[in-house]
Amino acid sequence: MKVSFASQVPGFRARCAKLSSVVGLSVLLSACAFAPGMHMGDPVDDKAAIEADAAPAGALTSITGELIVKQRQTQAKEVKKEVKRLFGVGKSYTIGPGDIVNIVVWGHPELALAPATSNRSMGSSSQADVGNGYNVNPDGTIQFPFVGPVKISGLTENQARDLLTRRISKYIKDPQITVRVQAYRNDRVYIDGEVRVPGLQTLDDIPMTLPEAINRAGGFTPEADRSTLILTRKNTSIEINLPQLTRLGVNPNRIMLADGDLLRVVSRNESKIFVLGEVSTPRALQMQDGRLSLTEALGEAGGASPLTADAGQIYVIRKVPHEKDAEEKAEIYHLDAASPSAFMLANDFQLKARDVVYIDAAPVVRWHRVIGNLLPSYDSLLINTRNTTK
Repeated sequence: MKVSFASQVPGFRARCAKLSSVVGLSVLLSACAFAPGMHMGDPVDDKAAIEADAAPAGALTSITGELIVKQRQTQAKEVKKEVKRLFGVGKSYTIGPGDIVNIVVWGHPELALAPATSNRSMGSSSQADVGNGYNVNPDGTIQFPFVGPVKISGLTENQARDLLTRRISKYIKDPQITVRVQAYRNDRVYIDGEVRVPGLQTLDDIPMTLPEAINRAGGFTPEADRSTLILTRKNTSIEINLPQLTRLGVNPNRIMLADGDLLRVVSRNESKIFVLGEVSTPRALQMQDGRLSLTEALGEAGGASPLTADAGQIYVIRKVPHEKDAEEKAEIYHLDAASPSAFMLANDFQLKARDVVYIDAAPVVRWHRVIGNLLPSYDSLLINTRNTTK
């Protein structure tokens, strides 16, 4: 049986077309793989393409000695004004509504209150039983024998004693009176966050300084960020950096807490640094009391990979604070660490919370990764073509 050549032409042409496409792709890949890094076009055109791919002018800020000097100049050299407004001195406690006051008139036991008992098992631990004391009413008064209602709210223990002495002297000759606050229940602060015993703390005759409040809450937890304490007073939040106060020679005991204050100790997990790219161990790092240098970050991530990293392409991406609904922007800092001396600059470059440190790959590594993605596709295409032409 004879088969005409014309009847086989369509199938033959289709197989030839597929084979030609494979041969063309193989030639393209072999030309590149034969000498990685060789320019296949006009070197002038390639140079122009590389320059066109570079970062726009002003997009990168080089990490230099001048930048380090500017960074140090921007560091706080004195305490912030809003923190200074928290400074104060300890004052004598003033009696307030809800407090329990014990009053003794010496030589007159008939004026002493009979001890009151309670089986109360609920409520705040600060709500002590009245005992044999006087409960200060919401209007700041107590009901005292003979003299009737007496307003002692806003007075110290000594001032309340003098007032009661004058009032009762009309009925008792030369009275000797002792006034003591038996339970402090009027003024409170709330401590939250990374402390061992968060909750309410009552203000008493011991001045409630910032360290005193933290101590009463059991101290910091291991995850506490001592550089970020947020004190909220009258709907205004103030950030307090304890290590910075110490470096500036300021005693944190000068910060006095007041009734209604909310103190929050922020977790270190909220101020991490992210190290990505060509490092031995990409990871998120916690800052040490709000401080971490670029060298420390790279060191904790195992340093730049000696096989794949381009030491001249180390970047720090930092988000720029912006107003609500405004476009988000970022500052990008560049360090050329091709020379070991560049790490002296990195050691002085201080990172900020949520910074991203990125090391780019070397050009030859990028090339091999591209080839690694293309070759499996090429092999698959070649096998399919062989099966088609059979």
